[in-house]
Amino acid sequence: MTTTTGGGGSSPASSGWHTVIASSSILSLALLGDALLYAVLPAYAGDFGLTLPWVGVMLSVNRFVRVFAYGMIARLTYALGVRRICIMATVLATISTTLYGFGQGPVVLLIARILWGLTYATLLLVCLAYAVESRAQVGARVGIGQAIQRIGPILALLGGAWLVGKVGPQTAFVILAIPTALSIVIAFILPERGRATKPSLKTPSLARPTPVDTLFFMQGYGVDGVFALSITLIFARDTCLSVAVMSGGALLAMRHFGEAIAAPLFGWIADRSGAHRVFGLSVALMTLGFAFVAAGFTVFGALLMLVFRGALASLGPAVITQGIGADQEALGPLARMQAWRDLGAAFGPLVTGFLLTRVSPEILHGMVAIALIAGLLYWLRLSPR
Repeated sequence: MTTTTGGGGSSPASSGWHTVIASSSILSLALLGDALLYAVLPAYAGDFGLTLPWVGVMLSVNRFVRVFAYGMIARLTYALGVRRICIMATVLATISTTLYGFGQGPVVLLIARILWGLTYATLLLVCLAYAVESRAQVGARVGIGQAIQRIGPILALLGGAWLVGKVGPQTAFVILAIPTALSIVIAFILPERGRATKPSLKTPSLARPTPVDTLFFMQGYGVDGVFALSITLIFARDTCLSVAVMSGGALLAMRHFGEAIAAPLFGWIADRSGAHRVFGLSVALMTLGFAFVAAGFTVFGALLMLVFRGALASLGPAVITQGIGADQEALGPLARMQAWRDLGAAFGPLVTGFLLTRVSPEILHGMVAIALIAGLLYWLRLSPR
């Protein structure tokens, strides 16, 4: 992002690794409550005054908010500066996690989820804005950032069940709000940023998708929709429900481990050999993972899919920033990519829940593999090298 100097401005310090580590640590802390909510809310719906249909709404509404918020937040980031908008987002993250603990009924929790949708979209763009300051290292910077961001959700998933068992679901969220509040302190030590030289973006969040946007839409639809909703059902056909839940949960946790391991590794490779080739290979191998699940090789296919899904977390921003001119702003295209990915992840669970009453999970995975092949060929044909 091109900025005028002011305070810390665009000094070398502001583009150093400490900004990547600090901003990613902020998002990691902010994600604590959201990660635990996905594990807790379906089982403890009554404790929060919700019915199961409302649970589905709560777990998807934040994604719909993000889809339409990315463009607006990118414009605010240009106008206000990254540090200032990051401070605002950390305050909202703390309020959101606290509301999970004190809220009862749909209204309060719906407000909390809307606030979280705005918060996550903001903090994600903040992390990307700091990461792409050094375009020669964008793959490694985004990848290391992704690894740090996954620490919070992994800790919440591993320790959350124990905490809920000790103090109850609502008190657990109040406790998690304390480390979340530490993100506010970290946000204040980020370098000061001047106003952007381009204070507004013409492109809305859901502008006409580019080939890479299309691939990320299908990735969100396939991994966060088809796979996440059906993996436990696949295991439940051959084992008892409790074992199926644990097996499916272990593979779902691999989404976070996959990003923590694969994102920095493949980001580093992309910086040295070019993102275009590595991105195309990763999409192809993720597609192969869907094909293996469709063929009945569930565990192997799922691991292949999730590892290369994690790789795309850094390769997507890398291929976008390497594909534009040095004088062009990267935040607008990155915001659009995230919006299309979230749209796929929002529609995926809704559509898959309906389709599973008519076709098998394997057929749905096969359909995603075919769609990804078509999307990959479309990207190879039209994307700049």
